Amino acid sequence: MVKVEIVDEKEVNSPYASPSPSRTNSSESLSSVESDTSAEETLFDRFAALVDIVPPTTRHSIASKISSTTSFLKTSGKIVGNIVWVVTTSALLVGLPLAVSLEDEAKLVQQDKEMQEQQAGAQQMMAPSMYPAPSGSQPKPLVPPGF
Repeated sequence: MVKVEIVDEKEVNSPYASPSPSRTNSSESLSSVESDTSAEETLFDRFAALVDIVPPTTRHSIASKISSTTSFLKTSGKIVGNIVWVVTTSALLVGLPLAVSLEDEAKLVQQDKEMQEQQAGAQQMMAPSMYPAPSGSQPKPLVPPGF
């Protein structure tokens, strides 16, 4: 049951009460009056009090959506991580030896080409020249200029 009590205005010691008969001429504003509860109340307490504003069905709906979203993100993160691991490991196990063998093959091809060029140069040196040497005369030795 509710008990109704009549309060006499002269007995009330409130910061909002004014001695003047008109209540609109109050010299103190509501923002200047400090409340004892606001000094002791923390930010967490204020957020906890907001729970009463949101209906339980809406809270449950929001909580389930956040829960499903985080579950989806965790699962997809694990899957993407596993895919990256498989691709990286496969590239190292297959790609690296393949690259090394291709490089070795390119070196062998280059060495064969150099060997053929050396043989062609040696055959060219051994071949008779197109310009016959003058008969009866021997080639003159090289003499530096000025002698």
